[in-house]
Amino acid sequence: MSDQRTPKDAGQLAHDDPRSRHPRQSAPEQHQPEPGLDVRTEPVPDIGLDSYVGLGRLAGRRALVTGGDSGIGAAVAVAFAREGADVAIAYLPDEQEDAERVLAAVREAGRTAVALPGDLMDEAYRTSVVDDAVAQLGGLDILVNNAGKQIFVEDIAELTDQQVLETYTVNVLAMFTLSRAAAAHMGPGSTIINTTSIQAYKPNPTLLDYASSKAAINAFTKGLAQQLAPKGIRVNAVAPGPVWSVLQVTDGQPKEKLPEFGKNTPLGRCGQPVEMAPAYVFLASGESSYVVGETLNANGGTPSP
Repeated sequence: MSDQRTPKDAGQLAHDDPRSRHPRQSAPEQHQPEPGLDVRTEPVPDIGLDSYVGLGRLAGRRALVTGGDSGIGAAVAVAFAREGADVAIAYLPDEQEDAERVLAAVREAGRTAVALPGDLMDEAYRTSVVDDAVAQLGGLDILVNNAGKQIFVEDIAELTDQQVLETYTVNVLAMFTLSRAAAAHMGPGSTIINTTSIQAYKPNPTLLDYASSKAAINAFTKGLAQQLAPKGIRVNAVAPGPVWSVLQVTDGQPKEKLPEFGKNTPLGRCGQPVEMAPAYVFLASGESSYVVGETLNANGGTPSP
């Protein structure tokens, strides 16, 4: 069969080549103290401010995104707003500079933007943030449990109980707390989406606490999905691969490994946060109405279950 593509079609396909649609970057060695800022990361991660175009898939919905100031959470918040949702973002107060650009993007999309600064390590904040989002949004239809803590430690002898406790509090306990609170406000058609990781399947030996917490998120997602499906509430997860964000430069990776970050994927590059956003939009929208308890892998081709 002959190739019937026009030159214009061929050009579009070339633009969509997943190997080159985003740069094969070699980030310089760098470090920021926790929690760090996307806007001070080199290069600045692409959260979709200039590249994500919405199609109205989430018109009229109300969403809470934790870790919504930077990285994947920021890209999700921007995408949700451009798809027609009002959005509340939860983030650490030290991340206000990052949060401001996300809140501005939500407002520029003509949607309500709600800022909920606080620390998920704080029990009072953790137990009140959903109710605060509901009060300011007028309800809640989508919860994205995305906030995460990742600190590499090369030897278990140096991995303290305190770090494990902090990682599990942010990555796992907060997910329980927020999902419990959100489910009480949600009706049929609502969704909960959790951020897990390729680390749940292919753990890096320097990320024992982080990787194991992500495996716990997978199990939580599948269990809660079965519990809430009879109520018409769907629960799913997204498992990103190596995605460029400030998380990587705040001791998420050894700084000497940053220039090669993500180049070991079949696509040969790390992902950008904006490339994760469509997975969350799909799982939040009615288009995925029969998708329940699924972990959607977006990792550049690394084999995973």
